[in-house]
Amino acid sequence: MNLVIVTLSFNQGRYLAQAIESVRMAAPGRLRYVIVDPGSTDASRQIIEDHRDRFSRIILEPDCGPADGLNKGFGGFSDDDILGYLNSDDRFTPGALDAVLAYFESHPQIDVLLGAIRIIDGRGLASARWRTPDRIDLRRYAFEVCFFWQQATFFRGRAFRKAGGFNVNNRTAWDGELVVDMALAGCRFGYLNQCLGDFRVYDSMTLGSGRLPQERIADRRHMREKILRAGARPASRFEARAMKILYKCNLSRHLSYLLCGGMPTAPQAVRG
Repeated sequence: MNLVIVTLSFNQGRYLAQAIESVRMAAPGRLRYVIVDPGSTDASRQIIEDHRDRFSRIILEPDCGPADGLNKGFGGFSDDDILGYLNSDDRFTPGALDAVLAYFESHPQIDVLLGAIRIIDGRGLASARWRTPDRIDLRRYAFEVCFFWQQATFFRGRAFRKAGGFNVNNRTAWDGELVVDMALAGCRFGYLNQCLGDFRVYDSMTLGSGRLPQERIADRRHMREKILRAGARPASRFEARAMKILYKCNLSRHLSYLLCGGMPTAPQAVRG
């Protein structure tokens, strides 16, 4: 069993070196690191060259978007490998990848692991509050009251293939749809309330800046319809709004952000 990490790189040279440097393990022989760059025009290509010895594979070719690039990056690995991915403006926390591999080794029944993250700004300064993952509930996800975090999401190769990989037509939430597809495929989820990654939020980021709003609406509608077709109960506009209000006011959730520890929680079968 090896850990495979794929980094998507595209014109984010300002942060790319930090992302690359964060992909480390105590047992480097068990790490496979792939970087995908479809055509950066800033300093990214030079940064990749400067770190060439860190990568198992470098893919420098055009693609059809981030989901397509990730599918290329994850090609060729075994069902037993553990897969994860990191955007070039984010980073893993020290020791995170060792903790992930240890978790999967001690939980052979788990297909997908969801961990906690920190929010950082453009300078790398972290918020005092972490974000812990919600237990996967597809109906709640359909109505945007269930959240997990790409920087702390890892899965077995067999789960990735069972779900069919990333949907290349999803331009804003390909990461969320993969988790939905793995849940619909019957994968079992585990949770680790340990900070595994840093999610960088800054003015010029694609989604954080409010760009692609129509694409995001269309992608969310597509995922909601997929979940409802699979048998989840619809919600009226009133119920959906009430769910969001109750989620925002959930004190135990906010407390978990402040008191996040490092203990894993029990495996879970997904609810529709």
